[in-house]
Parts: sequence; structure tokens; C-alpha cells
Amino acid sequence: MQQWTDLVESIRDRGALIVAFSGGVDSALLSDAAHEALGEAALMVTAVSPSLPETERRAAVRLAADRGWKHMLIETDEMERAAYVENSPDRCYHCRVAFLDALDPLRARFGDATVAMGIVVDDFDDDRPGIRAALERGAILPLVDSGFTKSQVRETARLRGLPVWDKPASACLSSRVPYGTPVTVELLGRIERAERYLHSIGFLSCRVRDHGRCARVEVPVERLSDVLEQREAIIEGIRACGYTWIALDIAGFRSGSMNEVLHSESIV
Repeated sequence: MQQWTDLVESIRDRGALIVAFSGGVDSALLSDAAHEALGEAALMVTAVSPSLPETERRAAVRLAADRGWKHMLIETDEMERAAYVENSPDRCYHCRVAFLDALDPLRARFGDATVAMGIVVDDFDDDRPGIRAALERGAILPLVDSGFTKSQVRETARLRGLPVWDKPASACLSSRVPYGTPVTVELLGRIERAERYLHSIGFLSCRVRDHGRCARVEVPVERLSDVLEQREAIIEGIRACGYTWIALDIAGFRSGSMNEVLHSESIV
């Protein structure tokens, strides 16, 4: 795995490193490389806020412990920032700034560490204001520098024995909210409960997009018929989470579908 070797060597030259570890496969592979390269000089940090599902927090803690990584949780304050709550298309920029602000005192205590983000080459194909914030604040992108695509990350993670190698993509809960709709703790909790219910009945790859009293459900296209087969249970389960209407998006699950409105032409 020459690409893996190159990644580890590039990190080894950095000295103390803080890795933004979300629990997903990209940041997990980066964390594994940082741990191999730097040992105790690598610290994996997971941001905790209402936009992070509780199941994701627990999974991140468990994975870090299983791999022997140095790991900590920090609370971030994006929900107290008006620029984030108002939910404009650059919401992710303000979220990333809040995370980096929370890391500043930690960096100073940890040998003036560099911050590394688990961004891959494919991420530049979509609107990612968070990447701009990271680069403006001096964060590095080792996976990008080593040329890792998402598929290469998954294959390398599989070979490394990382259990999240095939884990479905999982963006923050705020990504389920249409731009312009203010983000609230109550709204995020409703989304989290609805998605947790769908996970519990076997839909591990899914999104519940919040449109007020309507939940727009996305599942992979090949599972659309499964939703209809369980229609009554899904109606009951999602209504119990606080929704009145449940819509099935026949375009299927796709990451970043809320960004589609940014590229569409206005309809008059």
C-alpha cells in the first residue's frame, strides 16, 4: 500500500497533530495514519453538539478506544452563533470555524499542534464551505495531499481492519434542514429520532430531510420498494417523532441533496 505509506510518512514530518475525528471512514483512516506515525503526539478530537447524533458520538468513542488512539471530546458552540443558526448556504463554514475556535486552546497545550481534517479528493466536487474555513485557519488535508479518493479510503480502511470501512456517509443533522430555515435544538432532535427509527428497522443508509411538518425520506433507490412494504410502520414511527406527513423521495438517497437547490434554475 504505497499510498498508505506515503500518507504515514507525510504525517510523521508534521510533529504534534490534532485530527478532527467525526467517526466516519475518512477521518478514521486519517486517525489511524496519525496514530501510526506519531503515537501519543497524535490527538483525535470529536466535536460534540446537538448536530451530532448520539449514536455517532458513542461509535467514535468506541472506535478510538478499540484502536488505542489518544482521543477526546470537546463541546462546540455553533448553536450559539447567529451566522450558523440562520442556516445560509455557508452554514458549514461557521460550523468549522466554531470547531477550530474550540481547538485553539487545545493546540496551545498540545505543542502548538497542527490541525488535520479528513477531507478527500471527491469532497471538492460539491459545495463545501467548511473546507474553505479549514484552509483559511491553516488546517492541513493529508488525504487530499496523498491523492485519496473516497473509494481508495474505503479500500485502505478495509485492509487496515477499520470496522467503519463500509460505513455509510453521515453528515451532521443540520444538513437535513433547508437553507433559510433556522436550525434549532428541537428540530435537530426530531430529525435524529426519525433517522434512529429508520435505522432500527433496517434502513442504515437514509436521510430524513425536514420540511416543517413533512419528513422527506431518502433511502437507496434499490430499497424504495422496501419502504412501501413497511409503509404503515414507517408512517407510525416517523409521526411519533413529531411529523405530520411523510414523503418518499423517489430520486433516492444522495449525500448533499439539500445543495441541489443551489444549482437549480429558478422556477417562476
